[in-house]
Amino acid sequence: MKNEHEIKRLDNTKLIFILKGVLIGIIAGVVVSLFRLLIEKMMEQIVTLYLWFRTNPLWLIPWVFVMLACAFFLGALIKSEPNIKGSGIPQVEGTLQGELKLNWFSILWKKFIGGVLAVGSGLFLGREGPSIQLGAMIGQGFGEYTHATTSEKKIFISSGAAAGLGAAFNAPIAGLLFVVEEVHHHFSPLIWLTSLTAALTANLVSLNFFGLKPVLFIANVPSLPLKYYGLLLILGVILGVLGYVYQMVLLALPQIYRHTHLPEHLYGIIPFLLVIPIALFFPHYLGGGNQIVLTLGENIFPLIFLIFLFLLRFIFSMISYGANLPGGIFLPILTLGALIGGIYGTILHQWFGMDALLIRNFVIFAMAGYFTAIGKAPLTAIILVTEMVGNITHLMPLAVCSLTAYVINDLLGGNPIYESLLERLLKDHLPSISGNKTIIEFPVTAESSLDGTMVRDFNWPEEMLLISIRRGSAEILTHGDTVLKAGDLLMILTDEGYTQKIRQQILERSDAAIAKKQDKKIRG
Repeated sequence: MKNEHEIKRLDNTKLIFILKGVLIGIIAGVVVSLFRLLIEKMMEQIVTLYLWFRTNPLWLIPWVFVMLACAFFLGALIKSEPNIKGSGIPQVEGTLQGELKLNWFSILWKKFIGGVLAVGSGLFLGREGPSIQLGAMIGQGFGEYTHATTSEKKIFISSGAAAGLGAAFNAPIAGLLFVVEEVHHHFSPLIWLTSLTAALTANLVSLNFFGLKPVLFIANVPSLPLKYYGLLLILGVILGVLGYVYQMVLLALPQIYRHTHLPEHLYGIIPFLLVIPIALFFPHYLGGGNQIVLTLGENIFPLIFLIFLFLLRFIFSMISYGANLPGGIFLPILTLGALIGGIYGTILHQWFGMDALLIRNFVIFAMAGYFTAIGKAPLTAIILVTEMVGNITHLMPLAVCSLTAYVINDLLGGNPIYESLLERLLKDHLPSISGNKTIIEFPVTAESSLDGTMVRDFNWPEEMLLISIRRGSAEILTHGDTVLKAGDLLMILTDEGYTQKIRQQILERSDAAIAKKQDKKIRG
């Protein structure tokens, strides 16, 4: 047991990290809010410009050269700093796993400028992925300036990532859950405390820029009658299948783009040219798609138009993201989900006589279900949509739809999209000794063979040392007879270059131990 002095020291540590979370949240909140503001202002000007082009078509000729110049400028940025490509979330995960080393300042300013230019030009990209990476780089920079330890830097990077999502969508709880569910896959007291503090602070800063109204606020959404809950299961199946299709197409984009024979850093030429005719005909449907979600919540559209818009958004969002430009898929995924929900709800209304007011319900539910199917993070999806829409009365149908989509995608063999993108990023990347020691946390779950096992009875990897166990608020020094319990956090000392390898080996050996026990049980 800890004495009073040790408990007080631990409490002081938590307080210090909370204060550091506030500082990270303030900085990330300002940077991400400016990022978001510049994108919105640029989008407004782009829409106005394309409406003007309709009556002055000759000016499209010099505009083509402007767009080409943007593509070449972004290509130069990407060539000088390849880690600004895409959403940036896989890079953040790779950094936290010790697999990647990022130059935080280079990424910070280049991702900021590149993201504003790519998303603000009307390409079908989201601001949230870049916002998460911007926040994470601020956290990393904070750690370097304060000479933090490796494990502390990871806490700050996580907190910055949560702050980035919180400020991008005014969704602080979703920011915390994203870090816990998508990035770390377990609860750690210091990580969730610091991340929650940073996300709340960044959200407060963002609210001062954009006001209290939720990002995707949809008014007058009635509760879904119980008799329609069976329809949620059908919608979940559809979303699970379509989510799997999305994953497969997204992961195939590099092979598709190679057929263009362009250098990788100049892939952006294609979407920058293709967006011009799209913007001429559909200037109000550019960008990440939040305006589409808001419009779906207010109006009823013809079924054919919704199907066409879904196909357009799907194809061009793939073209936009596959070009390696600094932009995310978070908001485009939510928009596609909303369109699927709109199509499903419209069919129910037109063919089966469902009340037209309930179409917007399915728009909301499908956003969470589609994101769950693709990202495999149901808690994040449910809370994110709840915070963005500004209505907490739909948690049950959101959960039913999301869980169904998750199960169907899992049965089809789908993997979390950000993990898949990270694996592709780290392909052929071998672990190497960096010379920097770090402490990683490994959770003992109820289904793990570690639960109830003595330390000496488990086959631990060679490149690690189990130094202590965090059990609740207590920290236990380990010895051979120490019995591990579900809920324990194992504090493991290893080299930075081996963190992911250690995690993977422990999981594999734990699974092998379970399989061995089950085999013995069957034979016995």
